[in-house]
Amino acid sequence: MTTIAVAGATGNMGGRIVAALTGRGAQVRALVRAGAAGDKIAKLEQQGVEVARVDMADPSALAAACAGASCVVSALLGLRDVIVDAQSVLVDAAASAGVPRFIPSDYSIDFTKLAGGGNRNLDWHSEFREHLVKTPIASTSILTGMFADLLLYGTPLLDRKAKRVSYWGDADQRMDFTTMADTAKFTAAAALDPSTPAILCAVGDRITARELAGVAGDVDKTQYELVRAGTVDDLTTLIKTVRDASPETEKENFPRWQGMQYSRDMFDGRALLEPLANDRYPDLKWTSIRALLSAPRR
Repeated sequence: MTTIAVAGATGNMGGRIVAALTGRGAQVRALVRAGAAGDKIAKLEQQGVEVARVDMADPSALAAACAGASCVVSALLGLRDVIVDAQSVLVDAAASAGVPRFIPSDYSIDFTKLAGGGNRNLDWHSEFREHLVKTPIASTSILTGMFADLLLYGTPLLDRKAKRVSYWGDADQRMDFTTMADTAKFTAAAALDPSTPAILCAVGDRITARELAGVAGDVDKTQYELVRAGTVDDLTTLIKTVRDASPETEKENFPRWQGMQYSRDMFDGRALLEPLANDRYPDLKWTSIRALLSAPRR
């Protein structure tokens, strides 16, 4: 049986990847911090997951925990100390243990097309990638656009209470969205696929602000207002204003201005994903924005 090691398995994304892997018949080894909550550990063990409690800063302990895996999947999320530092320790340990493949915790728009300095979190992913490509391990970055789930929780793009879709720039600029569940399933399939390329892109739905207003209006059976909030440059200026006014948020994983940076990169079209590999695993079914908005809220 193929063993896949998953770092960050107790988190939201990591837990979904673990479930998708076990659903495909893989043996999963969860790499978890020694102080991880007992209820989260118990949930993993109930799924038949092998749990390896390990100091994530200890290269030798991590290497021992990775040994024998055919792929290490990272679902580590956080600030630079996690995305760059902790993942660097992890991939080095995986390589020293002879693991042939590594999937970093990217799951994003295509940061490889962006100039540095415009998106804090994606800058960290780029920095880690510079380290990753220098290691002897084969790697695959999974890029799936913005998590579509965020549209359910009140964003400037889609405000279902106000019945409004706001955009910057062009209302017909296409944007990539994929649910967390679909991203996890795609990642699990890729982890079990030894022939994946260095970058693997897939999109649950590609939609414009104008189309989003139409879809949301159809689902909610009401008219949505489509509002142009300004140019993409106006959004860049707004991001700086908001960020400068709240320096304490630099320590937050996803402050308001960080979400605005993602939106800006989507509205200007630079990070659109190509080529798409949606058909690479024929058993996967992709969730459209219409289906997401129509589903009962849990």
